[in-house]
Amino acid sequence: MDGTWSIGELAAAAGLPVKTVRFYSDRGLLPVARRSAGGHRRYDRAALERLTMVRRLRALGLSLPAIGRVLDGEEPWDAAVAAEQRALEEELAALRWRRASLRAVVDGPPERRAARLEMVARIQDPARGAERLAAFWRSVLPVRLEAALREGVIAAAVPRPPADPDVGQLLAYAELHALTEVTPAYLAALRRREREGCRRVDPTVLYQGLGEATALATELIRAGVAPCPGDALDAYVRAHAGARGERDTAGFRRRLALITREGAANTPWVGRYWSLAEAVAGDGRVTLGAANAWLDAALRGQLRGRA
Repeated sequence: MDGTWSIGELAAAAGLPVKTVRFYSDRGLLPVARRSAGGHRRYDRAALERLTMVRRLRALGLSLPAIGRVLDGEEPWDAAVAAEQRALEEELAALRWRRASLRAVVDGPPERRAARLEMVARIQDPARGAERLAAFWRSVLPVRLEAALREGVIAAAVPRPPADPDVGQLLAYAELHALTEVTPAYLAALRRREREGCRRVDPTVLYQGLGEATALATELIRAGVAPCPGDALDAYVRAHAGARGERDTAGFRRRLALITREGAANTPWVGRYWSLAEAVAGDGRVTLGAANAWLDAALRGQLRGRA
């Protein structure tokens, strides 16, 4: 008669069990209009409207704290739903990653299952895995390299973990991490070579020029053009020559071919890294390694032609 409902009447109006309505009320989601003479809770229409919103948001998977923020006006309901969608996408990505991990272990040869288990167990958080790969590149790139250039190289060098990996992509990603677990002794040797090389090579000039060369080479690779002389190769040689304070001459091109061959021999992991990065990408993406290989092939092809 006074426009308020008992908890049973409110539950009946909402089509919910009394136990559920009491649960929401106990957590402060439903305001109590007043108490009866016997101390029982009485609710008004505002409680029914809030209860309707609670039902709708719970059906979408929102947590009670998130629903409370919506009901109290601390967060718009559409923003809360969007946040829940993002969280769900992250959860689904994690489940797809776990599925590929299980397949990699179970579907592998029996004699390889233990080794695969050890590999995939270390990469169950793809986001952290990408951070570890980025940290690896920060440790091996020249210390004197300009910060913005370093971060640009890292962004291009670290493959994005696929949202729904197949077994091949997952195993390639796992091997990438095993490949980049360098020892302090290796890093010390790398720094020694870098100190010797930096007396002859300016890393910032080199990487700036290589950025232009790889961009040109990438366009040609996507167009299906075989390695050949042209603007991309000229930019590549110009970058190496400028970093060494030299000019682009036939003699320098011959020396550069020897330098790059020696560099590949001293760092055999680089070729394997780019091969694995391409396998992880899985979408025809042209990696820095593929562009550099194209440029090297163009240089060697030009030298063979001249010979």
